[in-house]
Amino acid sequence: MSIPLEALSFEYFRASGPGGQNVNKVSTAVRLRFDVKTAGLPFAVRERLRKLAGRKMTEAGILIIEASRFRTRERNQADAYERLEQMLARASTPPKKRRPSKPTRTSIHKRLEKKKKRGEAKRLRGKVNRED
Repeated sequence: MSIPLEALSFEYFRASGPGGQNVNKVSTAVRLRFDVKTAGLPFAVRERLRKLAGRKMTEAGILIIEASRFRTRERNQADAYERLEQMLARASTPPKKRRPSKPTRTSIHKRLEKKKKRGEAKRLRGKVNRED
């Protein structure tokens, strides 16, 4: 699936955390904004993406991904883009339908036998009659 460039925008800002003086001077963190409406995604994919994104998606339908793991702007931009691709790939595959399974005849039989055995053991623990 190709991502249209007009649906993407990048914003750069200063990252927090370790990095020495570099962190105070250079805007290396990336905020990727992906406009889901202008991307031309099918309705089902958009809905699955909305569920996957959770709080990362705004009410206006803009997906926001922040990347600040790396020390360079280029690697953070590539990281954000890669995470977007992964999210779109997951959203584009429909979930598998769950087919309820039945227990096998043997497992049902074993379960009932165990229950009978356990019940018998508990019954034998009861009070003893002293009728000799």
